[in-house]
Amino acid sequence: MSNRKKILFLTSRIPFPLEKGDKLRAYYQIKYLSKNADIILCCISQEPLSIEADRELKKYVKEIYVYTTSKWSILYNMLVAGIYKLPFQVGFFFNTGAHYFFTKAIQKEQPDHIFVQLIRMAEYVSKEKSIPKSLDYMDTFSKGIQRRMLNASGIKKLAFRFEYNRLRKYEAKIYANFKNTYIISEQDKQSFDFPESKDIKVSPNGVDHHFFKPNENIQKRYDLVFTGNMSYPPNVNAVMYIAKEIFPLLLKHKPDIKLLIAGATPTNAVKSLANANIHVSGWMDDIRDAYNESSIFIAPLQIGTGLQNKLLEAMSMELPCITSALANNALKACDGEEILIGETPEDYLHHILNLLQDQALNIKIAQQGKQFVTNTYNWNAITKDLEQDFFNQNNIN
Repeated sequence: MSNRKKILFLTSRIPFPLEKGDKLRAYYQIKYLSKNADIILCCISQEPLSIEADRELKKYVKEIYVYTTSKWSILYNMLVAGIYKLPFQVGFFFNTGAHYFFTKAIQKEQPDHIFVQLIRMAEYVSKEKSIPKSLDYMDTFSKGIQRRMLNASGIKKLAFRFEYNRLRKYEAKIYANFKNTYIISEQDKQSFDFPESKDIKVSPNGVDHHFFKPNENIQKRYDLVFTGNMSYPPNVNAVMYIAKEIFPLLLKHKPDIKLLIAGATPTNAVKSLANANIHVSGWMDDIRDAYNESSIFIAPLQIGTGLQNKLLEAMSMELPCITSALANNALKACDGEEILIGETPEDYLHHILNLLQDQALNIKIAQQGKQFVTNTYNWNAITKDLEQDFFNQNNIN
C-alpha cells in the first residue's frame, strides 16, 4: 500500500502549453509536488484535452478530469453571476454541470488535500468541509481591475468599477473557506484590504534554471525583446509603450535597432506594430529562442499585478533586463546591480544605449540578475513549503 498522499488540483485552464502565467504556475507546482504525492488534475476548458497536453501532463499526473464548456454556457453563466452577485471573473468559469462533474471526481478520488488555483474556481469546493483545502489567489484580481478602471473612460470605466467592487467583496469572503491561502508576491498581498489578508502566505513563482539557460552558439538577431501572452492587456499596453514612446527616441540614436515581440495570440494592434525594425513573431515553439536571439530584455509594464514570469525567464537566460518600478516591486531585484529600472521613455533610452555601448555593464547586470533569480526563485524550495503546509498534521478544516 502506497504511503504517498494525494493532491487534487482544480484549475481554470488545462496547464499546458505554457503560454499563460496561471498555466505555467500550475504546471510547475504539479511537476515538483508530484515527486512526493500523487496528483489528480481537474480543469475546465473550452477545448478538449489535446494529445500533446495529455502526453506532457501524464508525466506528473495520475488522472486528468476535463470538463469541456461552450461559449453559450459561458454566456449563461455570466447572466447567472450577475443575478447572484458573483464577480464575472468567477461567473465566467462557474458551471453547474462542471460542479457536478468535479464533485463526482472528488468523491471518486478521495484526495488528502484540494488545491484550488485562483478565486475563479473557488465556488466549486466552497461547501466541501471533509477535505483540507488551499487556495492560490495568485494575483490580486481586484487590484488589476482597479488599474484598468483608472485608465478607462465611459461605459468601460463603469463596467470595471462594477467588477472591482464585486471582486473586492468576493476575495475577502472566500478566504474563510480555506485553511491555507497563497499569493504570488508581497506587493499583491498588500493590495488586499480585508483584515485576514495579513495571514495569506507569499508563494512566488520559480524558474526552471536547467531549462532556461543561455545558448551561446545562437547568433543575436535583435537588440531588444519582449515576451508574453500578446492578447493580455498589460502586455499589449507595454509593447505599445515601447513602440510609441521609447522607439522614436531610440531610432534617432540607432536607426537600425531591432525589437522582437514574441508571444501567443497577438492582437491586431500588436500585429500592426510590425515594420523593418519591429518583428512580431506570434507563438514560438521554444520561447528560449526569443531570449537567445536577443541582447536586452525590456518590460516597461504600466498596469497588471503579480510576479512576472517573463522577467524570471529572461534573467535566468542571462539577459540584462530593464523594467518598471511596478514590475520590480514584486520581483525585488536590486536596481543598478541585478536589473535596471525605468519610469520615463528617456530612462529606458538611457538604459538601452548604456547596455548596448558598455559591455562591462551589460555583463554585470546579466550575471548578477541570473544569480539573483537562481538564489531566490527556486521551484523545489517553493513547492516544499506548499507540501509542508498541505500535510501538516494540524492542517484540518
